[in-house]
Amino acid sequence: MLDRRQILAALGTTALATLAPTALPAATSIKPDDASALLVIDVQNCFLPGGSLAVKEGEQVVPVINRIAKAFSNVVMTQDWHTPGHVSFASVHSGKKPFETIDLPYGKQVLWPDHCVQGTDGAALSKDLSIPHAELIIRKGFHKDVDSYSAFLEADGKTSTGLAGYLKGRKIKRVFVAGLATDFCVAWTALDARKAGFEVHVVEDACRGIDTQGSLAKAWADMAKAGVKRIQSSDIAVSA
Repeated sequence: MLDRRQILAALGTTALATLAPTALPAATSIKPDDASALLVIDVQNCFLPGGSLAVKEGEQVVPVINRIAKAFSNVVMTQDWHTPGHVSFASVHSGKKPFETIDLPYGKQVLWPDHCVQGTDGAALSKDLSIPHAELIIRKGFHKDVDSYSAFLEADGKTSTGLAGYLKGRKIKRVFVAGLATDFCVAWTALDARKAGFEVHVVEDACRGIDTQGSLAKAWADMAKAGVKRIQSSDIAVSA
């Protein structure tokens, strides 16, 4: 005779078998429409293996981005595009090392190795990106005295790139963010997109983070608080 634990275990297994195959995948499947845009953030050589500010596993985002981009009729890409001697470079500040912070007129600034200098190979987009239908490239960080992580606003929080107006002119209502790095340019882009009134999804497996001094966990917490949705590339319906 079955004891009570065996009966409960059997009932639990039956319940799971009944419920699990139902509509869970379909419920999370997202089909991008004409009011959706994919923002591909800073997939540049400096952030890839061998680059001056390489993001661990950064190259792994490229095939994921190439695949999901096929689902979008609207794609925007960004490039870090710094001047030589940019204020965000540790090399400009005597005695300072990369990843230290300083105070600038617009707030705290992480100091970086020299990277994505205008016109250099390091600033070029990855040659393995395959998104021929991308309609716009936003270059950011080209003002020497202010950094720019977000695709929407520079780090002073007021200088606009014009991206919000472009997207609204195209009647875009929701944006999906992918690229490098999760805890800086991706997160700042997602947060500013929310402030601009867009529904925002960050595609986690299409991003990689730097994670300096707990920055990755903080970025995800800030995004969740702002109403940014954290999804996987498998949640996006891509036609074969």
